[in-house]
Amino acid sequence: MRAEIPSIAPSEITSEEIYLGRRQLLTAGLSAAALAGTGVGTAFAAAAPQLAPLPATRNAAMSISDAPNSYEDVTEYNNYYEFGTGKSDPARMSRNFKPTPWSVKVDGEAEVKGTFTLEDILKPLTLEERVYRLRCVEAWSMVIPWTGFQLGTLLSRFKPTSKAKYVEFTTLMDPKRMPGQEYPVLRWPYVEGLRIDEAMHPLAFMAVGLYGKTLPNQNGAPLRLVVPWKYGFKNIKAIVRIRFTEKQPVNSWQTAAPDEYGFFANVNPAVDHPRWSQADERRIGGNSLLARRVATQPFNGYAAQVASLYAGMDPRKLY
Repeated sequence: MRAEIPSIAPSEITSEEIYLGRRQLLTAGLSAAALAGTGVGTAFAAAAPQLAPLPATRNAAMSISDAPNSYEDVTEYNNYYEFGTGKSDPARMSRNFKPTPWSVKVDGEAEVKGTFTLEDILKPLTLEERVYRLRCVEAWSMVIPWTGFQLGTLLSRFKPTSKAKYVEFTTLMDPKRMPGQEYPVLRWPYVEGLRIDEAMHPLAFMAVGLYGKTLPNQNGAPLRLVVPWKYGFKNIKAIVRIRFTEKQPVNSWQTAAPDEYGFFANVNPAVDHPRWSQADERRIGGNSLLARRVATQPFNGYAAQVASLYAGMDPRKLY
């Protein structure tokens, strides 16, 4: 039976939704088999319907001091159109998604290419926790304790060549497992990209968990990008391909609505979305619709770390 997910044009998707506090039983996680023999494999040994613990040491230097949102906030209010366009759809529609086994294809302008299992990806890595703010283009934000590793550490293993000016990421394409892909909300599969210096910046992060547990399906299991100075649509989920390119990739929201979404997507309160202001934001949690709005910070508060990446560029074109 096909899931009932409506076809909605990007320009018709509402920017503000009532927060629905639905506590869902999270039934998916990485299995012990997927990580057998890795440095973090024991964290996944209890392959059970509930998510397994994923211990990691917090990286205080890369974390903000704000109190994180609740686990319910983070896992019940999501943008993930592969599982529906409503904020509560992903938690409900992804319960039967199985993120194992998993592999990632690496190709393009790199010396090391091939298809690598999740075990291959994680084997030499030490996981850490970082607390980042996720800022979405619809003018809402959350603070999330992610578990994962620096993106640049992974990319360096593939030895990108001098021609690798950008990195392109692609989400799994499987409408049977991701029922939202049966509808032309976007041109599937989802594609995102970063300039190579952005991808190698110490703040760029690949997440495999949150709140000390393996990554829930609705948050992008088993592998998702977190780039905290950019709007949330850059943080691609369920990654199955990493491609090093000489030319700038065209990301999915650029394709769907080029007048509204650009490539860089750096958080900039001075540049409004064509349909709403980005000057302030509301923090998800509690009664979000009545919550006090706060001023949006340039680069989402990370200007001191990343503004130099864009020196000499027109800040109005960074959206």
